[in-house]
Amino acid sequence: EIIIEEFMDGEEASFFILSDGKSILPIGTAQDHKRAYDGDEGPNTGGMGAYSPAPVLTTKIQQIALDQIIQPTIDEMARRGTPYEGVLYAGFMIKDGLPQLVEYNARFGDPECQVLMLRLGAQALDLLLACAEHRLAATKINWADDHALTVVLAAKGYPGKYNKDTEIKGLEAITQNSKAQIFHAGTTSRDDKTFAAGGRVLNVTTRADTLSEARDMAYSLIKQIYWPQGFHRTDIGWRAL
Repeated sequence: EIIIEEFMDGEEASFFILSDGKSILPIGTAQDHKRAYDGDEGPNTGGMGAYSPAPVLTTKIQQIALDQIIQPTIDEMARRGTPYEGVLYAGFMIKDGLPQLVEYNARFGDPECQVLMLRLGAQALDLLLACAEHRLAATKINWADDHALTVVLAAKGYPGKYNKDTEIKGLEAITQNSKAQIFHAGTTSRDDKTFAAGGRVLNVTTRADTLSEARDMAYSLIKQIYWPQGFHRTDIGWRAL
């Protein structure tokens, strides 16, 4: 058998919404970096970094996506007796100012979730609770005019073969707060030490007034981490900078 598929070109970005089965609430946009190496070179990965918001998903394009794609999807699922409740991650290809739907995922993205959480802050819990209690129609997000960026530190060799159980030093000296967080993925602790236990290991995530400031903060923090068995991309956010 031969399957012929339409080739979709353009710039890809992610749009996240909450649905309580009837009402929907957009909770942010993001753009990730799938390729392993700088310049979008190398093999595909689970994601080597991300930033939010994604400028390519303009307010106009977001509204088109909501009116013509996402809300009709939610309405049809409700009509069929299978209402969708929870997080919906819509992947779009943007070309000529129009969104084309690539995929839906019933989850947050990784590493997109990290930048969304840093921007949403404590209200993330309130939003999820409103979703679960079917109160989205009366719920609003208090957005700050900020930007967040995350850089993934991965084990050398990823996404192929890589070594585990290598020690990561310097984490305890890094100050974490509402503008800087290190999210652990493939790590384990032993004797008060941190060791790599997977391919994608750490997510160094920062928030600032501009994307360039968030980027500089993230890479400054990475310099404080000593892990010679790891690597990271040095150009996260390049499409928007």
